[in-house]
Amino acid sequence: MTRETKDARLDFPEGFLWGTSTSSHQVEGNNTNNDWWDWEQAPGHIHDGSKSGLACDQWNRYEQDFDLAKALNNNAHRFSLEWSRIEPAEGQWSADAIAHYRRVLEALRERGLEPLVTLYHFTLPRWLAAKGGWENPQTVELFRRYAAKVADELGSLAHYWATINEPVILALMSYIMGQWPPGKRSFRTAMRVLRHLMRAHALAYRELHARIAEPPMVSFVHYMRPFDPWNPRSPLDRLVAGVLDWMMNGVALAAVTDGVFRPPIGRWDKMTEAVDALDYIGIDYYGRDMVAFDIKQPGMFFARRFPMPGAEYSMDGWGEVCPDGLYRLLMRLSKYGKPIIVTETGIPDNTDAQRPRFLITHTAAVHRAIREGAPVKGFFHWSLLDNFEWAEGYAARFGLYHTNFETQERTLKRSGEVYRDICAANAITKEIVLQYAPEVAGQVFG
Repeated sequence: MTRETKDARLDFPEGFLWGTSTSSHQVEGNNTNNDWWDWEQAPGHIHDGSKSGLACDQWNRYEQDFDLAKALNNNAHRFSLEWSRIEPAEGQWSADAIAHYRRVLEALRERGLEPLVTLYHFTLPRWLAAKGGWENPQTVELFRRYAAKVADELGSLAHYWATINEPVILALMSYIMGQWPPGKRSFRTAMRVLRHLMRAHALAYRELHARIAEPPMVSFVHYMRPFDPWNPRSPLDRLVAGVLDWMMNGVALAAVTDGVFRPPIGRWDKMTEAVDALDYIGIDYYGRDMVAFDIKQPGMFFARRFPMPGAEYSMDGWGEVCPDGLYRLLMRLSKYGKPIIVTETGIPDNTDAQRPRFLITHTAAVHRAIREGAPVKGFFHWSLLDNFEWAEGYAARFGLYHTNFETQERTLKRSGEVYRDICAANAITKEIVLQYAPEVAGQVFG
C-alpha cells in the first residue's frame, strides 16, 4: 500500500491549472452575425426548438462570471473569441470588439485566472460562411490573417492559446452527420474541410509564435474518444475500431506532428508549417464507445457504436461514463513528449445527480495518469455555466452553476461545491469523496 492510498489523499502537482471552459456563442448572447445564428432560425435544426438568443449574457456579465470562477478556487479559465465580432465584414476590424476582449483578458488576470484563449470555436462570420466557409481553401489564409490580427492586438495578455476547437468533430457534425451548419452529408467534403482546418491551425500557430514576444503555448483542441472492439478476438471488430480510432483520434494529430497529411485528409502531402505545430496537447473527452462490425452500417465504416452494456451512461444516452478511457488516452498521448491539458470534460446532467461522482472519478483518472508519468498540466471542466448546447439547445445542462435563462441568475450546484473543494485542496481527499460521492471511495482509493 502506497502512502497516498494509506493517507487517502491524491495530491496534484504544484501549479496545476484548475479551470472551466466556455465558448463565445454558447454564453455571450446576441452573436447575430455568424453562421450558427442563421442556422438556429430554421425549424428543426435545434432539438428543443430554442435559439441561443441572450444565452448567458456573458458579453455584459463576464466580470460577474469570472468572480464565480474565482469562487470555485480556479486559477485558470478557457474562453473563446468571436471571429464575427472581431471581423464583422471581410477586412473590417472592430476596435470596439477588440477592446472588449482586452478587458475580458485583463479581468481574468486581475482575478488570478490564467487565460486559455480559443481563436475559433465552431462559429464562422456570416460573410465567410457565404464564401463557402471551410470548404473554400481561401478560408485557410483568412484564418491566418485573423490569427495575426489577434496576436498583434491581444497576444501580450495570454500565454496559452488554442487555434481551433475540435476540428474532427466540426467535420463530422457539419459535413457527415449534417446536424450543424452548413448541414451537408459528404465524406469527401468533410475530409477536404478537415485538411483545411489542420492547415489553418499550422499557419495560425506560426503567426502566434512570430508575433507574440514571450513564446506562447499553442495547440488545437482535440476531441478524443476510445473505440474498443466489442469482441477483441474478432478481426472485423478490431478492424472497424481501428478505422474509427484513426479517423477520430489519429489523423489530425499526426498531421501537425510530422507535417504529413495522410489519407483520408491528404495524399501523403507534406506541409512544412505543420511540422511540430504543437506546444501542448489539448484533449476534450466525453466517454468511450464499444465497436462491433455491422454490415448494416456502411456509412459509419461498417461500425456499430454503443456503450458497454450495464455501464453508467449520461442522460439520453449521450455516451458511456468511463473515467478509465480518459486515463488511457492521457497515457497514449504521453508518447508525444508534450505537456497535456484536459481542455474539456463534463457530462450532460440536468439534475446534477451524476456530476459530483463524475468529477471525482475523472480527476482521479487524471491523477493516476500523472502518477504513472503523463505530463498533464491542467484540467478544465465543461462548463462554468449551463449554456446553449449547440443542436441540443438548452435541453442539456453541463454547468457547475445553474443558469436561469429568464432572470440570468446563477446558482452554485452541488457539483460546483465538489470542484471548489478539489481545487482548493489541489487534491482529492478522503473527506471530499465521503462527503459528495462515498460510493466511489473504493474506486478512487482502492
